[in-house]
Amino acid sequence: MKWFLILWAVPMLLLGSWYSLSFYDMNFGYRILSRELHDLVFVIYGNLLGVPAEDVPGLVLKAILVDSALVAGIVVVRYQRRRIMAFIRSMFAAEAPMDQPAEDARSTAPSLSRAP
Repeated sequence: MKWFLILWAVPMLLLGSWYSLSFYDMNFGYRILSRELHDLVFVIYGNLLGVPAEDVPGLVLKAILVDSALVAGIVVVRYQRRRIMAFIRSMFAAEAPMDQPAEDARSTAPSLSRAP
């Protein structure tokens, strides 16, 4: 699980760092961090996708959010598997058997009233 999270987090960190540095043109002498290359990358992606270049950052953000939600779901299921399975079992164990009529199921169900 540790490697799964590392392999997800490192590209997200690199993409976010590149985007923020190149968007504000903090290039430190590197062409890859320049605003010109930033705009060129999004023009190329826009042409490949057939959308305007201004829409591409929003699409990338949506993709990152969906991927992050999937990773969070996988992590939750991984670490809370026993609780989730116990909850599912308790949901199905509380139901009446299918072959028992509804009246019998009500009469055998525990009473919630305070009267004896």
